[in-house]
Amino acid sequence: MTRPRATAIGFCAVLLWALLALFTVGSAPTPPFLLNTLSFTLGGTLGLIWAAATGALPGLRRVPMRVYVFGTLGLFGYHALYFSALRLAPAAEAGLIAYLWPLLIVLFSGLLPGETLRKGHIVGTLLGLAGATLIITGGGAGFSSQYLPGYALAVLGALTWSGYSVLSRRVGDVPTASVAVFCLATAALSFPLHLMWEETVLPTTTLGWAAIAGLGLGPVGLAFYVWDIGVKQGDIQLLGTASYAAPLLSTLVLVIVGVAAPSYILLWAALLITGGAIIAARASFGD
Repeated sequence: MTRPRATAIGFCAVLLWALLALFTVGSAPTPPFLLNTLSFTLGGTLGLIWAAATGALPGLRRVPMRVYVFGTLGLFGYHALYFSALRLAPAAEAGLIAYLWPLLIVLFSGLLPGETLRKGHIVGTLLGLAGATLIITGGGAGFSSQYLPGYALAVLGALTWSGYSVLSRRVGDVPTASVAVFCLATAALSFPLHLMWEETVLPTTTLGWAAIAGLGLGPVGLAFYVWDIGVKQGDIQLLGTASYAAPLLSTLVLVIVGVAAPSYILLWAALLITGGAIIAARASFGD
């Protein structure tokens, strides 16, 4: 597979993650860890079916246990930290901190063999960060020290996902089908947390169940498989910067369905994120 094609496949994850907020809203009132359990079970099961259909299932037995541990900790660790951060701090601010992971991916990827961190990557990610800040905070006030524990967990979440994404390049020979095992293990770890901390509340409408199915099929299903291909075989720096499109696209989806209203903040964020992506893309192709 060529590097540009792998990068394009990886970007499909960003498009799918843009639906995360919409499906999460639609799945209410299902609590976070139960939602995690249901959606990752679906995503992992579909992955196993795909692996069986393509003949990749036998190869999963040859994947080292350390890789399964690594992948599970990446998926489960990020979501556990993210949900906990949003419990201990305001969602918008904690979400902003957690969304430092695209910037960290671009910066950390410069440490990988064969990768070069150019000035354009740094400028592009900073512009993208500014755009993401406008979207997530709505141009609001700054942080409050009383929420420091939640902010700290959000930072750990950003470090976890960026570290997982960059280090995935180090296990590039591991089949993408192994992500199915990561998903199922994440579901298995999430269920005990649900039993300990949450009340079991399931959707009462068809729309609610459809939203959960959408999560399992897309943002916490297919997205991880195509992201795995992108970070292992594509331009990881360009993918990291392009990931700033996720909060923009997510907001646009919410505007289209009437959940959020259009604003000048959205316009400026679009200009910052698009400009940052163009600058980073030019840097990646050496222009």
